[in-house]
Parts: sequence; structure tokens; C-alpha cells
Amino acid sequence: MLSDLKRIIDQISRDRGFDKTLLIEAIEEAVQSAARKKFGSRRDIEVRYNEEFGEVEVFQFRIVVEEAEDEQTEICLADARKLDPEVQVGDELGEKMENITDLGRIAAQSAKQVIIHRMKDAEREVIYDMFKDRIGEVVSGIVQRFERGNMIVNLGRTDAILPKDQQIPKRSFKQGDRIRAYLKEVRQTSRDSQLILSRTCDEFLGKLFQMEVPEMAEGIVRVMGVSREPGFRAKIAVSSSESDVDPVGACVGMKGARVQNVVQELQGERIDIVTWSPDPAKYVYNALAPAHVSMVMADEDANSLLVVVPNDQLSLAIGRQGQNVRLASKLIGWRIDVKSEQRYANLQDPGYQSLLKLKGVDETLADQLLGKGIFSTAVLANKSVEELTVLRSINEDFAQALIEQAKEIPFEQSEAVAVPDESNGNVVEQEESQVEQTDVTVSVDENDGPIDVEQQNADESEGS
Repeated sequence: MLSDLKRIIDQISRDRGFDKTLLIEAIEEAVQSAARKKFGSRRDIEVRYNEEFGEVEVFQFRIVVEEAEDEQTEICLADARKLDPEVQVGDELGEKMENITDLGRIAAQSAKQVIIHRMKDAEREVIYDMFKDRIGEVVSGIVQRFERGNMIVNLGRTDAILPKDQQIPKRSFKQGDRIRAYLKEVRQTSRDSQLILSRTCDEFLGKLFQMEVPEMAEGIVRVMGVSREPGFRAKIAVSSSESDVDPVGACVGMKGARVQNVVQELQGERIDIVTWSPDPAKYVYNALAPAHVSMVMADEDANSLLVVVPNDQLSLAIGRQGQNVRLASKLIGWRIDVKSEQRYANLQDPGYQSLLKLKGVDETLADQLLGKGIFSTAVLANKSVEELTVLRSINEDFAQALIEQAKEIPFEQSEAVAVPDESNGNVVEQEESQVEQTDVTVSVDENDGPIDVEQQNADESEGS
């Protein structure tokens, strides 16, 4: 029955990468289970693999007694001394069972199930050990099938899962396609080892550049940060340890060849490569590219940056639906408040500030008042309810409350902020469209979770 057992164990161990010890233990357990089914579960049976002869030996142990009443657990002294002349009553005697080749159909089936179960356990351990140290690498495989939106990818020795939420939007694969992905996690369950892949994580982008840029492999150029909105746009910050090596140029490559390879892998995802800086104020200049920045003020205690950009660069700095500033904020890890030069100038104006002190007035409403020539509380105090209610956001009660608040502020605090027409001394009423501003504040939470975007007059900011 077991004459070829040693050869089979050697072959399976070699082909499947199993430890021989695990296979031997599985066989011993299987034969023991089968023997108990055939000879009775009350017998004390022990199975040992004889590696020298490539055989499985089965022993049963019984207690030596004067007269045996239960042959499954006891052996009489006379029979016991035929096996061991020195045995005494009360001793436990082991006896090799002969003719175990025919264990019966049910017992054989049980042995088969035990071996299959143990081999699956061994396979799970082998897969786990093989891939646990490869977490963080880019792996390549073939698309096998789809299950509830999840992609099953064959990596050769085993299958991996690319969950639906880790797949790049708008990028479709079909069965048989070759795919690359980031090995994000290896989970060991009671059934198998699960390999979890990702193509949307920030690390995947960084690894793709490391594969394309030799200077990264040499340790000269380093990836310092990545932020992505997978399938749409990404920013990657790089630095160089050598002054004569431009980190951005190294990533772009000759005629853009290196970055284009990454873009193609990500199905056209737009990538901004920027120079990293340890100074957040300098870093944000680069991170908001392609927009130009006029001025940056940093609040290190609050991890906040106030960024002022030229009026014609505001939409570019913010990006479509806040995308550019959102990615920059995530890249740096600081809150970014972007304002145009005109908005920033307004905020420095005492009259504008006096409007913001009124209850119920925020920057949006202050801008609307400014557009109607109301540059300060001094001007507001002399307006009528009818003049204020032309603004959609102000009803009669609110208009009356604003006028009453404005009258309570001493005139000298705001009289200097009115802008006189040089020809006749009257206040110039600017068109609302000329002064209405758009700015955006973006912050990143500590857990690098969802980005909170507070955007005013969002329709004006779409660009980039």
C-alpha cells in the first residue's frame, strides 16, 4: 500500500513547496483516523512514519491485566509476555498492527479527507510565507474572472483579489488581460490566505515611478509624498540627495518617456511632479503648480497655510471642483486657504473687516455688500431696508437688523474705508461681478481620510 509513499512525499514536497514534516504529519493523522474507524475508536492507536523504509507503522497500546475483559483496551498477562517477557501487570504495552493495507472504503475515504484538509492548511501556510514579505511590492498577474465587481487575478502560484473599490475608475480589464497592482495586504483566514491588491492607493503610484526611474533605484531620487484622486489626477513630491540631479527631470525622463509610462499604466491619470521642501511655505509654492503663488503665510501651530495668488490664477490654483488645492493639501498634510490678491486686499481693509464683525455676515455676504458699494458699516448704517433686500440672501428682518447693528458702531471706525469718486466726492458703487470673489479652504484630517472642502461660489472656480 505504502511502498511508493516516500517517493510521493518527496515529489509533492518538491512540486508544491511543502515541508516534508507537514506532509508526514498529515499522512500519520489520516491513517490514524482510518484505523480508528476500522478497529474502533476506543482503541489507543498511534501511527508513525518510518522514513528509512518509507512505510507507515500502526501501533495499538493496551493495559496488561491478569485476565482481559475488553480486548480493545486490555491484554492478558500471558499474551503480553509473548511480546515482552519482562512486562508486568499494569504496564502499557505497544503492539505493531499487521495487515493494515485494507482499511475499508469508509476508512480510506476518511483518510483521503484528512490528507486533503491538511494539504490545504499546508498550502495556506506556504502562500502566506511566500507573500507576507512582499507586501508593498508591485505584482503582475492575469485577470481570471470577476466576482461581484471584484477582480480575481492569478499570480501563478495562487489567486489574488483586486476589490472593486481598489480599481481605477474608467479603466476596464477583461479575462486574460495582464495587470499590475500593489500588494496591499495578506490575510490569513481559516480557509486560505487572501492576497489583497490595489491600484488606487498612493503607494502604487510611488512604486511605479521607482520602477521607471533608475535614480530612485540608486537612492539618489526619493519619493517624499503622493496624493491621488485615482484615474483623474495625482501629485508626487520628489527630492534629490545630489545637487546636480534634478529630481523632477529624472522622473519626467527624456521627452517625458518615464512619466508617460506611468500615465499609461494608470490609464491617463494626470500627474504633477513637484519638488519637495521641508519648509511647508516653500513646499506649497511647488505643490499648487501649475498655478503661480504670490505669497504664503504659515501658521505652524495650526498646521495651516494662507496662500495668496494673482486674481487670474485663482481658478487654476483651486482646480476643477477644488481638485488641485485638495491634492496639494493632502500632499503637504496642512490646511490650505487659497485667496486671490483682491480678496486678500479686501480682508486687510478696515471697512471690510467692520462688515465681518456684524452678526450673520460672512465673507460671501460681505462681498455681496461690497458689490453694492457698501464698503463699511458707516455706509451700511445709511442704507434703507429696500436697498439691502435687493440681495437674495437678505430679507427685510435681516436687513433691518444689519442696519441697526451698523449704527451702533462708532462712525470713525469705518469712515475712512469708503472709496470716493475723485470728481465729486461720492462713493463709487462697483459692479457686484467685479468684486465678487471665489476662494477655497481645504484641510486634511489627521487620519488622512476624506478631504473637507469649503468652497464659496463654486461655479466660478472650475478650471485647471
